Amino acid sequence: MLNVVLVEPEIPANTGNIGRTCVLTGARLHLVGPMGFSLSDDAVRRAGLAYWQSLDVRTYESWDAFCAQNRSVGGEGGLSESVHLLTKAGPRVYSDAAYHDGDWLVFGKESAGLDQGLLAANPGRCERIPMLGDDALVDADGWHRRFGELHPDMPRDICGNFVDPRAGQITSLNLSNAVAIVVYEALHQLGYPHMP
Repeated sequence: MLNVVLVEPEIPANTGNIGRTCVLTGARLHLVGPMGFSLSDDAVRRAGLAYWQSLDVRTYESWDAFCAQNRSVGGEGGLSESVHLLTKAGPRVYSDAAYHDGDWLVFGKESAGLDQGLLAANPGRCERIPMLGDDALVDADGWHRRFGELHPDMPRDICGNFVDPRAGQITSLNLSNAVAIVVYEALHQLGYPHMP
């Protein structure tokens, strides 16, 4: 069973979509607080999450509480090899990682990602999903190169993604899409039935 971990999720619709993905794939969902929404029975019912009762979901007040209750994650001395920190700043691509039953796929909050201190303390656990701007994704026609030539002064983040200074943030995948992409790769590696 895979463990999908959302640290301080902020958007209930993303968490709902991720919960649906977990139900359909048999993954366990871990929600690490503080969260930007309520999981009360009334809130879940109002959101129309009819499948929520079928979801294997665990909640925690904080990252420290999550680590304390899940010893296989590791702790202050470093995270175990079963932990995958998904971040735009990851030095390797998620599809290059080896996934095993019981692994922890950890995603940060929508507005800021995972804590920079956690990432800095565990660089070997950090993985990214390539996006526009990654040099490895330049197409045969050089589309990314042309974009860079048209906007030579546009800054890039550590992964090479273009940063729009007017927006004040890095463009990225929707959290629920990112989770689905990584879960699909992990299930593919694990030989999940009906995966190509």
